[in-house]
Amino acid sequence: MVQGFSREPGTHGPLTEVPPAGLRKIKLWAVAIAVGGFLFGFDTGVVSGALLYVRKDFDLNSFEQGSVVSVLLIGATIGATTSGKMADRLGRRPSLGLIGVVFIIGTVIVTAANGYPVLLAGRIVLGLAVGAASALVPVYLSEISPTSIRGQLLTLNQLLITIGILVAYLVNLVFSSSGSWRAMFAIGAIPAALLVISSLWLLPESPQWLLTHGRKEKAHEEIASVTDDATADQLIQRAEQRIADERAKQQATAANKGSGRRKLTAPDVRPALIVGLTLAAVQQFGGINTIIYYAPTIIQQTGLSASNSIFYSVAIGVINLAMTLVAIKLVDRVGRRPMVLVSLGLMAVSVFLLGLAFVVGMNSVLTLLFMVIYIAAFAGGLGPVFWTLIGEIFPPSVRAEGSSASTAVNWISNFIVSLAFLPLASALGQGETFWIFAAICVLAFVFVSRYVPETRGRDAQQIEAALQSRFGHPTATETADTEHAKTR
Repeated sequence: MVQGFSREPGTHGPLTEVPPAGLRKIKLWAVAIAVGGFLFGFDTGVVSGALLYVRKDFDLNSFEQGSVVSVLLIGATIGATTSGKMADRLGRRPSLGLIGVVFIIGTVIVTAANGYPVLLAGRIVLGLAVGAASALVPVYLSEISPTSIRGQLLTLNQLLITIGILVAYLVNLVFSSSGSWRAMFAIGAIPAALLVISSLWLLPESPQWLLTHGRKEKAHEEIASVTDDATADQLIQRAEQRIADERAKQQATAANKGSGRRKLTAPDVRPALIVGLTLAAVQQFGGINTIIYYAPTIIQQTGLSASNSIFYSVAIGVINLAMTLVAIKLVDRVGRRPMVLVSLGLMAVSVFLLGLAFVVGMNSVLTLLFMVIYIAAFAGGLGPVFWTLIGEIFPPSVRAEGSSASTAVNWISNFIVSLAFLPLASALGQGETFWIFAAICVLAFVFVSRYVPETRGRDAQQIEAALQSRFGHPTATETADTEHAKTR
């Protein structure tokens, strides 16, 4: 609950583990929180099929079609940027409920749209909710997660994202015969309502947030509900000490006084910020959402019909989901770092071959095969592990702001790639554009191998020390030892 529970006695966690009944309750909470991830996936995926029919009803040109997709990303960038402050001010639980309300409002606007301008407005509102959810959900999950299953619960966010995308594809398939794009969008109101209901009557507030805001008794009550009073006392004592240490560190660094983004540039936080922002950009510039958003369009270009393209996009969604489930099983066994490295290596090879398939005119079966391998590689590593890492690498005092900044960069990168993909494909060729993605994956592999540490089984202080070491900076302990030596 207060990050994190541990199997080891001593300074890194309580002396007892979370009992099975407590773990079940935490996992239920995690699923309810990750409904925000489901809506993220659904509202980004549903447009791929709906667009085939919206463009006919509203007589949209190619620019207008692209803007219906990409305008959501503008809203998402704004939502991600502002959600950190909202979550720190209001709390994680009410913020998630408010996000659910915005999802409902956006869905109503899109479903009732009578033309292109109203449709765009609705997609912007949905984008606000998608962006805010994508930043808040990893933070909320991190702050209720025992260390031993933190990786699993954080990757649950990506699992629900992929389920949302798959459900969107299935909804598109169900309504494709009637061409009812309004019904495709309207289905999104159901999980949005569930998110609001969960926030009102099921979910607890983050104990980390409660302690930061001086509500010790309520934090004790929340932790004790899944452990016992003794464990709650131990966790709160350690969390209060950590909070005091962080505040003292911030006060000692006069140049970095302040709140919000200014704290993110403090020397002890900067390595986490660099890793978070770089991985956020790489996850998109590796090209994944060109496949997700334009899967039916890309598949059509291999010679298959529109109905077949929607069917095969469903198959791609199934593979995406299956590999995310594999990632959840592996993340707390294998570790974050090796999973990302293997993922990037396979992505680089498969997207290069996908580009080659278009350049030399390979048959549609091979093209689909390379596309499937690429998506499987992403879903089994970089996709879910990115969201795990941004919930872990930032110190608790700036976790919401750090996640918010990383998610905002993720959405900005998403917007740039989705807007530039079709023009680049027209100018350079579709295959050559995929080769650009391959080169980015190679560069990302080099970055991760040099700067991204393993976070599995580590608490916040250990992760910070590993980051400082990777960037060649002295740790707090080494600095203290140096200062002590000088005074001798």
